[in-house]
Amino acid sequence: MLFHHLSSGEVVEKSKTESTDERVGEFRKRLRIVDIKGGESEGCDRLGETLTVRGWVRTLRVQSSVTFIEVNDGSCLSNMQCVIDSDAEGYDQVESGLIATGASICVHGVVVPSQGKKQKIELKIHKLVTVGKSDTSFPIQKKKVTREFLRSKAHLRPRTNTFGAVARVRNALAYATHKFFQENGFVWISSPIITASDCEGAGEQFCVTTLIPSSKEAIDSPADAIPRTKNGLIDWSQDFFEKPAFLTVSGQLNAETYATALSDVYTFGPTFRAENSNTSRHLAEFWMIEPELAFADLNDDMACATAYLQYVDVVEKSFVRLTYTDAVELLLKSKKKFEFPVKWGCDLQSEHERYITEEAFCGCPDIKAFYMRQNDDGKTMNSTSIRRAFGVPHAGFGLGFERLVQFATGLDNIRDTIPFPRAPGSAEF
Repeated sequence: MLFHHLSSGEVVEKSKTESTDERVGEFRKRLRIVDIKGGESEGCDRLGETLTVRGWVRTLRVQSSVTFIEVNDGSCLSNMQCVIDSDAEGYDQVESGLIATGASICVHGVVVPSQGKKQKIELKIHKLVTVGKSDTSFPIQKKKVTREFLRSKAHLRPRTNTFGAVARVRNALAYATHKFFQENGFVWISSPIITASDCEGAGEQFCVTTLIPSSKEAIDSPADAIPRTKNGLIDWSQDFFEKPAFLTVSGQLNAETYATALSDVYTFGPTFRAENSNTSRHLAEFWMIEPELAFADLNDDMACATAYLQYVDVVEKSFVRLTYTDAVELLLKSKKKFEFPVKWGCDLQSEHERYITEEAFCGCPDIKAFYMRQNDDGKTMNSTSIRRAFGVPHAGFGLGFERLVQFATGLDNIRDTIPFPRAPGSAEF
């Protein structure tokens, strides 16, 4: 096995005879701030120990006799307060301004009781080493900045408490998602990102093609550089896949295929929709959780969705199951003036759903309609996917993962729930 060190470029090969316990033990030797300050003692059980801490400078306060450096290594929200005197090795890096907010450093020192009230311990530095320098132009300073500004610095925003916490919530929800389905006998299916199908018109698609050359000069070339047939149409036979191909809008059809062989499956991966919806609720790239159950009906489907959301601790209340007709009647009885008038047969808009979930039922999760089949009454449709393939009735649902993160964190804008948001006019980082 080869390992590459980014800073030096050195390539080394680890011994294949080294035991797993030895390798894990070596990996765990690295001490993190959460290891030092975690637990009920908040680090007091380490008083007197000499430790090494690596991380990024959150704040730096230079006083007449001592300098305080707040260091965070990403292992927890809490910082390690480090104190350095002018006689400590490496203090000249503070004097020269080499150490500033955003710099990465390695400090060696002893754990002592803190004189401040915000923490019980601090690290008295004996040696300070600069790993990566910074300066006063570092965009994320101690002053408060808006989330809109941080979106323009997406590569740095996880260094803030808010986005560090969001990343941890997202990680916990992703782990819980896999854990729920695995514990309930589902098989995870890796659905393709590139597809030739549009999943029953689930959304506008991004085309994937090699007909437009990848070089900057070729991209700017005239449109007639694209090969065409005698009829003037694009000659897809000369494209990489020899047919039109797109980024997937859903893994649903792939899950259905495997459900007819493995019974209960799920996909959990990125999807892409080229909809020009520049709102706080839409992304061009987002992740979808899409289970598919064979030999299942609508009740099985709703039970699965309910159990999943309760498992990941997003909701504690019981779910309210409301038919379309009852929902329309509830909206009409509210006498509330909606932008989109309500009548039986219309599609429910976001404002209607928000009233039902936030006001009528005080915080029940949002619901969405999927591809439907007609009920026996000839008027209404099943609100979740119930189709037949190869003689097997199956059911499934799709849940946008970022919507789940947004619900769990209470964030106003869905672009703050994903590390690098993709939206109309925005594909940075």
